[in-house]
Amino acid sequence: MTSYFSPETIGMFFQLLLATLLGMTLGFERQRRGKPAGLRTYTLVCLGSALFTILSSHVPAQNSVALDPSRIASQVVVGIGFIGAGIIFLKEDSVFGLTTAAGLWVAAAIGMAVGFQMYPIAIGATVISFLVLWLFTFVDNRISRSDPRH
Repeated sequence: MTSYFSPETIGMFFQLLLATLLGMTLGFERQRRGKPAGLRTYTLVCLGSALFTILSSHVPAQNSVALDPSRIASQVVVGIGFIGAGIIFLKEDSVFGLTTAAGLWVAAAIGMAVGFQMYPIAIGATVISFLVLWLFTFVDNRISRSDPRH
């Protein structure tokens, strides 16, 4: 049984804190743009994914049960996909919410990477995702201005 303040438990708290900070980074960018899924949503998705991943890795080991940790992790992917599908909608000839849905999916993956203690991958994916959300907005605006349909 793990003590509340054992090095292992403190490490898990670190993982949750890191996932929170990484999720906040992506959520901040979305919040700044006035998107409905922003700071809190991205933070909670990243944190929740990390927590589910930590649980899937540690609960079987603590209970001497042979379970595959990827089973819970795979359900996180399905669950976030379901949330993402609910965000996407069609209005006239335009589709809305695709970037938000994809961003939440990536935030979940980042949380899972933290949960599996793959910190450089999680941090790198956060940086790349932030750059995609931030820099590609300028590219998208430039393309939209040069598009004769707009």
